[in-house]
Amino acid sequence: MAARRRRRGALALAGVLTVALGLTIRLALTGAWTGPAGDALYAVAVYVAVGILAPHWRSMSVAGTAFAVCLAVELFQLTGVPARLADAFAPAALVLGRGFDGTDVVLYLVGVGVAGAADAALRARRPAAVEATSRIPSHTGPRNTATR
Repeated sequence: MAARRRRRGALALAGVLTVALGLTIRLALTGAWTGPAGDALYAVAVYVAVGILAPHWRSMSVAGTAFAVCLAVELFQLTGVPARLADAFAPAALVLGRGFDGTDVVLYLVGVGVAGAADAALRARRPAAVEATSRIPSHTGPRNTATR
């Protein structure tokens, strides 16, 4: 249970940083790279959300689910509904987008892949650190069991 709490906390921090970076890129910077970077960061944010909802899942399962969510949102754009919602409420475009672009799907794969690889690497390091600390003896001398 404590491991899930730690994982959720780490993912929440990653989510806050990801959203802050994404909004900074979207609102404060210009250049051809900002759109693709935003799309990849969107996928990272979805990965983080799925990871928070299912902290016990393996990184690959989180990545697959996150990509499926991103793909579903991208395909939903084909209906025109997200564009109409964005016209009525501009921030909706940050979550649902406006129109389908096949390149976005590739960028979602990149974002989810990078997030999944980083998450898997960090999770693989954790058991080694816990195992190393469990080898530290809890006492320095022989135990006197006669007094117990």
